[in-house]
Amino acid sequence: MEHVQMEFAEFYRTSRDDCLRTVVTVVGDSLLAEDLVAEAFARAFTRWGKVSRHPMPTAWVVRTALNARVSWWRKRRREEPLIAYDQGQPMLEPDVGVDAGLLDAIRLLPRRQREVLALRVFLDLDAQQTAQALGISASTVNVHLFRAVAQLRERLSVNTTEVSR
Repeated sequence: MEHVQMEFAEFYRTSRDDCLRTVVTVVGDSLLAEDLVAEAFARAFTRWGKVSRHPMPTAWVVRTALNARVSWWRKRRREEPLIAYDQGQPMLEPDVGVDAGLLDAIRLLPRRQREVLALRVFLDLDAQQTAQALGISASTVNVHLFRAVAQLRERLSVNTTEVSR
């Protein structure tokens, strides 16, 4: 049992930041992303025998976190809103190692493009691994990545032009 805990602890230590960066990029809310990633790692720990044999355990954690977000969103629709949260009070953003301007531009992308970009860039998955993690084809991954990069290039070049004026 101790060996399993040590193995999981090492997995957590080496992959937590990548998972968090990826989920923050997709969901756009760092506090929510921290909760989702924590929940996903808790689930991974309880299923570590299976998850450790998964071809991409880090992608498993990210996918689990993103699936947990769907459950969170459904549950939140039925709950009473928190006044400060719903009035757009600024939230503290923990440092996730991504430039704030880039993160803002990524947050404007459609959800699937954010997911593909995050898995390809932050987890360094190839197109086939990304496709497997998202349940889509590799060619669809490439299309989403191409479109995401094109939109980011356009948005970031517009911002750079405006700054230099």
